[in-house]
This record gives sequence, structure tokens and C-alpha cells, in this order.
Amino acid sequence: MIYLDNAATSYPKPEAVYNGVERCMREYCANPGRGGHEMSIASGKAVLYAREIIAAFFNFKNPMLLSFTKNATEALNIAIKGYLGHGDHVITTCMEHNSVIRPLKTLERDAGLEISIIRGDMLGRIDPEDIRKAVKPNTRLIAATLSSNVNGMIMPVREIGKIARETGIAFLLDASQGVGSIDVDAIGMGIDMLAFPGHKGLMGPQGTGGLYVREGLKLKTIMEGGTGSNSESLYQPEIMPDLLESGTVNTPGIVGLGLGIEFIREFGLDKLRSHKHMLTKRFYEGLSENKKAIFYSSPDMEENSGIIAINIKDVDSSEVSHVLDRVYGIATRAGLHCSFLAHNTLGTVKSGIVRFSVSCFNTPEEIDVTVKALNEIILKV
Repeated sequence: MIYLDNAATSYPKPEAVYNGVERCMREYCANPGRGGHEMSIASGKAVLYAREIIAAFFNFKNPMLLSFTKNATEALNIAIKGYLGHGDHVITTCMEHNSVIRPLKTLERDAGLEISIIRGDMLGRIDPEDIRKAVKPNTRLIAATLSSNVNGMIMPVREIGKIARETGIAFLLDASQGVGSIDVDAIGMGIDMLAFPGHKGLMGPQGTGGLYVREGLKLKTIMEGGTGSNSESLYQPEIMPDLLESGTVNTPGIVGLGLGIEFIREFGLDKLRSHKHMLTKRFYEGLSENKKAIFYSSPDMEENSGIIAINIKDVDSSEVSHVLDRVYGIATRAGLHCSFLAHNTLGTVKSGIVRFSVSCFNTPEEIDVTVKALNEIILKV
């Protein structure tokens, strides 16, 4: 199998991730922070170590400002529903995933939220000044993706953060795509809330993610329960991360997430990004002369997080993806990718798109095989 669906879940994982998760499960996987025995303490230390790794990776000083979640979707819901209320105005973009859009639309319907969606060009490029122009007296949040999960378009995050700081509006970054190859500096980019999954670019297991909330920013809880702290109180603790982190965390997954980030740091963020650039460039060059191949990703690698979005003229995207899988053993993702607004921007709502997404474990030879397969499919159309 040639695996080119890393934007959905990265595969394979680094060996250290597999080994670390198994070791945790076999040797010390008790409930962290819920007991004083040796295994519970070992689990607690492992979870704290992962918090520290993540804090350093995203450049925020206090690791206790990170709450673990089961994925980025949960983190985004906690951020959006915990911060916004009736009469608030939020600015977002046309390239957002449904994990941002659906919570916002639900609040619009149920709580009188006002939403402004910033339009992009035909590939989803956003002019940050359009965000500044959309600011109103009741604007409380700017929510933007780091990179489109449909076509890899990288958003102007640093410029958006600057606007948010200048206008005193909170900035929520959805780092689901591009994190792990794009440097994300929470402080330097003016990010107030950062939601991320562990299982994509960060090379961790599924069932992991997190939400960073800068110090001084208060969220309402959308879930309450056991935290292992202040058990004598009938109300949720106010301290972080307990405020937003009820119930038993995924200790083996968190261990694996920390090890995935350690792998990225050892591999080198710039080296990883360069490798993905090389692969995507090779893909473009191999298919660019075929007039039946329609590209929806930017050929400028500085704008692309490692996704090639294409269609074959007059062929449904699902059919192409099916043939690639069953005939050639190549894993891709077709359809609307849970991002209706992005496809509306690209003009692909009816056809969907075939998405190819690479990682540091893909090789040039795999790209060559994929390009050859696509050319053969096109010849049969």
C-alpha cells in the first residue's frame, strides 16, 4: 500500500511511538492523578512530560495551560462554545473545516451569534486586511485554520494574529492541518487559543488532541466531572488544565503524542517541510502536462502544507480514489472532506476532489508510481 492520506491520519508512525504506547500499556498504565501508588505516579509523570514537550513545541511557557482532548474537534468545540455567547460576532474564513463551521452555525441558530465569513480567491487565499475590515464593536473572536485540509493552502496566521492583537480580539487557531511541518509559535503569532489533533502531522495515535488557552482568557465549561483535584467541591475547579479536562485522559495516547513530537524535533521541522515540498513538487511536475488533470492546490510550495488536490476531467473523484485503491494499492481521500465552504470556494461541491497528502515517510518512488497510475487512469477515460 502507498499511503497518501496523511491529512486524515498520518501513517506509519515513528517506531518510538509504537514502542512507547506499548510500554505504557504493559508497564505503568494506571490512572494519572487519581492515586498515590507507583503506577499512578508514573502515569502522571508521563502525562506531565508530554505537556511540557507540547508547550515547548508551540512556544507557550506554562504547560498547565494545555488541556488534553480526544481530537481537534473536541478542542474547537470547547474553545468556541466556552468563549462565545449571545450577541457576539465572530470572523472566520471560507476554508474552515466543519469542526469550526458547525459549532459556529449552531451558536448562530441557538444563541444569536453573528458570523462573518471572509472570502478568498479561487484557491482560498485570504487577504488579512479583509479580516480587519470585518471587525465590529461586538467582534469577540477570529477563528482561522492554519492550512486548508482540502487543498493545503496555508493561511496568513501571523498577520491575522497581529490584527487580533491590535484590535483586542481573541484569536483561535485550528492547527489540524500543517502542524508538524509548519512552525506554530503561540506567543509570537498572537494565538489566544490553539486547537490541534495528535494523530495527523504530530505523528501521535488517534484519540489524542489538545487545546491551549492563554493565561487570563476564561472559558465556560461545556463538560464537568472528575479531575482528581478539589474533590470536596461540587463545582468544577477553576484551575487549568482541570477546568477543561474532566475524566480520565488517554495516557498511552498522550505518551505516543509526546514521542511523535520528539521525533519531529529530532527529524527537524525544516527538513520535514522540505521533504514534503520535494514530494509535492515531483507530483506536480509529473502530472502538470496532462491536460485532463485539474489542480486545486497552489504550485507555490510556500503556500502549500503538503496536499495535492486534483480531479480528472469528466470522472467523479470517488471513482478515481476507488480505482487507485483497488487497482493500484494507493490510499487517497475523495469527496468533500468535511469542508463544504472550502469546496464551494474551489467550485468542487458537485464533483468533490481527490486529495493526496504526503508525510516524511513517503518516498519519491511512491510519487512516481502514483503519477504513473493517474496517467494510466486518464488514458482509459
